[in-house]
Amino acid sequence: MSSMNDTGAVAAPASGQTSHSRRLRGLAGTGFVATLAAMVATTLAAALARAVGVDFEVPDGGGTIPLSGFAVVTGFFSVVGIVVAVALLRWSARPAERFVWTAVSLSAISLVPPLLSGASTATTTALLALHLVPATVMIPTLARSLRTRTD
Repeated sequence: MSSMNDTGAVAAPASGQTSHSRRLRGLAGTGFVATLAAMVATTLAAALARAVGVDFEVPDGGGTIPLSGFAVVTGFFSVVGIVVAVALLRWSARPAERFVWTAVSLSAISLVPPLLSGASTATTTALLALHLVPATVMIPTLARSLRTRTD
């Protein structure tokens, strides 16, 4: 008789663990799809800017930023955003709200380097806009995903 109680006690945490793992995997999956979308959108926006004459040349030995560089940097920092979202889902009582505050703050900080780069006005303006493109893809997508996983 007590063995049935032991089995029930073991089964409950395992199912809770499965649910938690499923939530984390779902958030990560959504995040990776959003990352691909952000990479494509940013690279296309950079290509459009280059087509209208923005050279993306950064002075003082910085060289010209290649289109692939926009995709790589967008992908890297989008994955950082997913890691932050997963951590907040795991350890925060209000993960969506905390994520939005964190992501918007980090996005605002990311606008400082283009302003300090010494690049032309066209390049600086394009770089500022290109920082906002992935933010407009990633932040709402991950915040929405966090809300659906905590409701």
